[in-house]
Amino acid sequence: QLQLVESGGGLVQPGGSLRLSCAASGFTLDYRTIGWFRQAPGKDREGVSCIGSSGSSANYVDSVKGRFTISRDNAKNTVYLQMNSLKPEDTAVYYCAAASGYYSCSVYGPIQGRYNYWGQGTQVTVSS
Repeated sequence: QLQLVESGGGLVQPGGSLRLSCAASGFTLDYRTIGWFRQAPGKDREGVSCIGSSGSSANYVDSVKGRFTISRDNAKNTVYLQMNSLKPEDTAVYYCAAASGYYSCSVYGPIQGRYNYWGQGTQVTVSS
């Protein structure tokens, strides 16, 4: 069974950090662009970041640039999202997803329609 499983979410105070993990089972992430998305209560799901298959290219939505870092360890079949300087507006359910084919993540960013495998999400709450 093909699965993506996110972990690492939780409750953190403003200014704090969390590292999300996205682990794949049943398929390899080696050749796939991976994206992180989030959905806050009452809002549409939005793209946060994406990383190319080699890990050498990435893209971030403006609101997280300089605070979030995406990375991947293909040997572990896992992608990470390091989130620093968290703000209350970062509160959301965070999803990882694997793209169905090649596209230039560094140019186009995380486009939801490009992704066909999705995890179940992990809750991130930033609150004092």
